[in-house]
Amino acid sequence: MRRLLVASLSLVLAAVALGAAPPALAAAGGPPDPVVFVHGANAGPGVWGEMRADFLRAGYPADRLAAWSYDTRQSTNEVLAGRLSAYVDQVLARTGASRVDFVTHSLGGLPSRWYVTFGGGADKVAHWVSLAGPNHGTHTAWACALVNQGCRDMTPGSYVLKRLNAGDETPGATRYGTWWSPCDEAVAPVSSTALEGAVNSRADTCPTHNGLLTDDTVSRQVRAFLART
Repeated sequence: MRRLLVASLSLVLAAVALGAAPPALAAAGGPPDPVVFVHGANAGPGVWGEMRADFLRAGYPADRLAAWSYDTRQSTNEVLAGRLSAYVDQVLARTGASRVDFVTHSLGGLPSRWYVTFGGGADKVAHWVSLAGPNHGTHTAWACALVNQGCRDMTPGSYVLKRLNAGDETPGATRYGTWWSPCDEAVAPVSSTALEGAVNSRADTCPTHNGLLTDDTVSRQVRAFLART
């Protein structure tokens, strides 16, 4: 199943490179699933400005694009995953959709993964995307680990990461995709982002950690990934 997914994604990415519309928006099958953008540490919803504009130009209705705001100093599992769950329910109620897609950056991958894996989100999240996520920890988080819980959760071997990576790293029917860059200066090692069972993609333009948020190629590839059913 995973190998077929990788092959299918390759065909979609090729079509996008040639200028074709993503399948979900090219077909007359109704609006796409709402997208919930989840920012990283010490950031806010504004970091998604350029990517959100890309989604709008690609045909996404404005009311199908949402960005969750949260205090990145708090516990990604005990506090934030529960608040994200409530936010997803609000988005579903507002749009009438049955599922959402997650597009996350950096730390945002952890509370969203916890919600999908342990917080009842498996049936409500169709696609989960991690851009430069510290999914197996990053050594740079030790610099702020004494200051806030979010940083501690990102350190290699943290309780959160041990739980998330024990057994199946990509459980359920949710489709998982990650993007990492060899020029990421914040996630060390950069191989931390990839998950077993996910579609793991290298950003060939070599953007920085925050550069993944505004990279046009990555943006197109993410939309193509979300278009897969």
